[in-house]
Amino acid sequence: MEIKRHSMASTTAYIDLLEKHVMEDVSGIKGAPTLRKRSGRQYWYDRYRVGDSVHESYLGEDSTQLRSFIEDHKANQEDAAARKERMAYLIRLMNADRFLRLDRTTGSLFSALSKAGFFRLGGVVVGTHAFRAYEGELGVRLDVELGAFTDDIDIAGFERLSVAIAETDLANPSADEIFRCLEFKPVPSLASEHVWKWAQTKGDAVVEFLTPSFGSEEPTKRLPALGVSAKCLNHLNYLIRQPIDAVLNYRSGVLVKIPRPERYAIHKLIVSERRGQGPNPQKARKDRMQAEFLIHVLADDRPNELRWAYSEALDEGRGWRDRIDRALSKMPGARKVLLNLNQP
Repeated sequence: MEIKRHSMASTTAYIDLLEKHVMEDVSGIKGAPTLRKRSGRQYWYDRYRVGDSVHESYLGEDSTQLRSFIEDHKANQEDAAARKERMAYLIRLMNADRFLRLDRTTGSLFSALSKAGFFRLGGVVVGTHAFRAYEGELGVRLDVELGAFTDDIDIAGFERLSVAIAETDLANPSADEIFRCLEFKPVPSLASEHVWKWAQTKGDAVVEFLTPSFGSEEPTKRLPALGVSAKCLNHLNYLIRQPIDAVLNYRSGVLVKIPRPERYAIHKLIVSERRGQGPNPQKARKDRMQAEFLIHVLADDRPNELRWAYSEALDEGRGWRDRIDRALSKMPGARKVLLNLNQP
């Protein structure tokens, strides 16, 4: 498979842009960053006082990167206007190297959700819009078929994390307010009183909120920090575990969270088999194309991460292994690459 790369200049521009957006996000800290432990994991909160009351806002799960940015924030004296100007310049460099851009409707929606804190509060972009973001993360060009525009916008999140975050922080403005302003209407679900899907009133865009299913028969669950309900899906826990920061190409950039590319690749193998049994085999074909592309890229650039993600999925049990094997039977090139990962 031929893999085309973006120039070093535009790839470096993306990395610089991402760092500046993360800094911009963290620079909203109002008080003292505080580390708290919940369910065996550690999370950062911004602890600040309003009058006689002490408030906390969620910053993110503990990581080396977040710790570094928090330290940088404390010493950061960079002028905000100069930072914005730099962001716009970096986007121009990327566009000159033909990075894929978001359309106005999708870009406006992601921008509004990001500003409201949806991705800071646990939301993760999944589906093709996440795949398009790997263009900057991996420094590779995406052809039209692989990164084709889609009207579906999928955002996932963990229920338990959202419940914990909601104790101290909520998306603001709310999802209802954002969708109303951008002319989206709720789509009622026959199986549940909870709304997890919104449709554009003057276009074809559809936004869906998703959450992992852990054996429960509930069709939907609440993500209280985001103020939405979400449809429960199998295998999603594997996909959105330990997400990474990314910038979507719209105006001066939009900071979001996306799955790790190695998880995305293996997850697509699994869901391609589930889709293949449904009414839309074209989506299954696109799943396999995206998976194969990422497998080849990661085998060259990040083989250890790919090997780890593949092994973790196989360890989930026979059902997972069977779906992966069936998908790879249609993808001999990808199968060979994955088998070679374990060769000395």
